[in-house]
Amino acid sequence: MPGQPFIVGIGGTLRSNSSTERALRQCLSAVESRGGRTALFCGDDIDLPMYNPHEETRTAKAAALVGALRDADAVVVASPGYHGGISGLVKNALDYIEDLRGDARVYLDNTPWGCISCAYGWQAAVGTLGQLRVIGHALRAWPTPLGVAINSADQIWDERGDLVDDTVSGQLDVLAMQLVAGAARAA
Repeated sequence: MPGQPFIVGIGGTLRSNSSTERALRQCLSAVESRGGRTALFCGDDIDLPMYNPHEETRTAKAAALVGALRDADAVVVASPGYHGGISGLVKNALDYIEDLRGDARVYLDNTPWGCISCAYGWQAAVGTLGQLRVIGHALRAWPTPLGVAINSADQIWDERGDLVDDTVSGQLDVLAMQLVAGAARAA
C-alpha cells in the first residue's frame, strides 16, 4: 500500500525457529506495528545455489529474494555468528544483491540497513554485527545507528521460544523504529 514502507528481512539458519530467526521475526513484527509492510526470507527461503554472477538463470526462491530486495525501502539482516563471522547461508543470500548492480538504484543505494547478530558469546556476536555493517556499506546502504548483538548464552528466550529479555526486546523495537523512519526519509 502507498505510504507504507516495505522492509525485507533476511537471515536465520537452516534450523527452523533458531534464535536468529526469532530475533528477525520479532524485529519485523515491530516494523508491522509501526505501519510497515514486511517480507521474511529465512531458513529454507535462503537455501539457494551458490551465487554465480555469470549464471543468469535464477531459481524461483532466488528470483523472489532479488525481486523483494529490488522493491525494498529498507533491509534488516540477521546472522548467527559462526566461528566469529556471518554464516555462509546468509552471506550467499546477500551475494544475490549483485543482481541489482545494473538497476537505477544500484545495489541498495541510500537504503536503510538494519543488522542483528546472535552468537553463543559476545565475541562472535559483536564481530558478526560489525561484518554485517561493513557489508551494508559495501552495498551502498545506510546501516542504522543501532545494531543488535545478542548473546545466546544469556536467557533471551523462554521454553516456548518467546522473547523474555527486556533489553533485547527494546533494542529490536528501536531497530524497527529506525528502519521505518529511515525508509520514510530515504523515500
